[in-house]
Amino acid sequence: MTTRMRQGTAAAAALLLGTAAGCAGSGTADSALDRPVRSSEGLGSSSADGTAPQRGFTLVASGDVLPHDSVIRQANTDAGGEGHDFVPMLAGVKTVVSAADVAICHMETVYGPDGGPFTGYPSFKSPPEVASALRETGYDSCSTASNHTLDAGAEGISRTLDALDKAGVKHAGSARSAEEDARPALLEAGGAKVAQLAYTYDTNGIPLPEGQPWAVDLIDEEQIVADSRAARAAGADIVVVSMHWGTEWQTAPDEKQLRLGERLTGSTTDGRPDIDLIIGTHVHAPQAYEKVNGTWIIYGMGDQIAGEMVNNAGQFDPRGTQGSIGRFTFAPPAAKGERWVVTKAEFIPQTMDNSVGRVINLSKALDDDPSRDDYRAARSSIEEAVLGRGAAKDGLTMGR
Repeated sequence: MTTRMRQGTAAAAALLLGTAAGCAGSGTADSALDRPVRSSEGLGSSSADGTAPQRGFTLVASGDVLPHDSVIRQANTDAGGEGHDFVPMLAGVKTVVSAADVAICHMETVYGPDGGPFTGYPSFKSPPEVASALRETGYDSCSTASNHTLDAGAEGISRTLDALDKAGVKHAGSARSAEEDARPALLEAGGAKVAQLAYTYDTNGIPLPEGQPWAVDLIDEEQIVADSRAARAAGADIVVVSMHWGTEWQTAPDEKQLRLGERLTGSTTDGRPDIDLIIGTHVHAPQAYEKVNGTWIIYGMGDQIAGEMVNNAGQFDPRGTQGSIGRFTFAPPAAKGERWVVTKAEFIPQTMDNSVGRVINLSKALDDDPSRDDYRAARSSIEEAVLGRGAAKDGLTMGR
């Protein structure tokens, strides 16, 4: 794909990072608010330059929020038939998400107008109440670049980002203006600035809106590296790249994921990696975690919210409601200019149980009820996929 020309420069990004980077670009009255830092215990140290304390922090990331028609109906039921309430649906993972210092989600779909109509597959228009539920669950930022980002054109993007702003959830990957596109979502934790960038492989063949080449960020290796370097030059201590990529229903990462992951994690400036974490979505099945060139990649986290799904063969596939939450503990650098180091890497297996309309933390659920053979089978399937490229040897463990 042709590299998009960014409208911002590193200097402009520096100004944004130093003030209100990551908030709304449309000037809405209810723009995203900074969440108070939830500091991690036992990770304290002095900053490399002695000017500010650096404590270290935990970051969690989860997979596709994909409200099918059945999910929308469940949210309406949970709201008592008036509007939509997605908070109960996500309650099972709130403890994990809200306990982290930084929590990142993936909002795959765009929102419909207040009051609807709302639609599921194949052209999604989700209730905007999803945004407030994500915030209530503890999410700080969402990637919004996916193959469904243009399902409702530029209006869908605006409605979605407006709702996320109103809820106080930052976002990256789609934009309402060139200025907004030029800056990452910026989060702060443990004395560190965390920049999130997001990209998608395609928009289901829907062309970018005329005169708006910045509306959706498409995967382009050179652009991703340039954006990551600009964020770093502007003061980001950690750069997280969200990637909507891969082959649907394929548990193993495809060759494009492997090659691009290798090149992106191998990109450095003055000996320091340009990217500190890659988190993947899209394929509707859990995929592996792997440490490549010293940097963790989650090739695919699977779906977090989704209805029952059929695969490419037209068969019901339980993997479509299975996923993982990645949890990474970052420690401050030993010296100024060095990278923040992941000292602990974990995955928490989860599934969307559509029989009750709830996202289930499988580790906790099996602690509470060891007799659930269906949950045990789902957890085993997720574990096999997540560890499929040998991540256990690099210290990846299952959390709860």
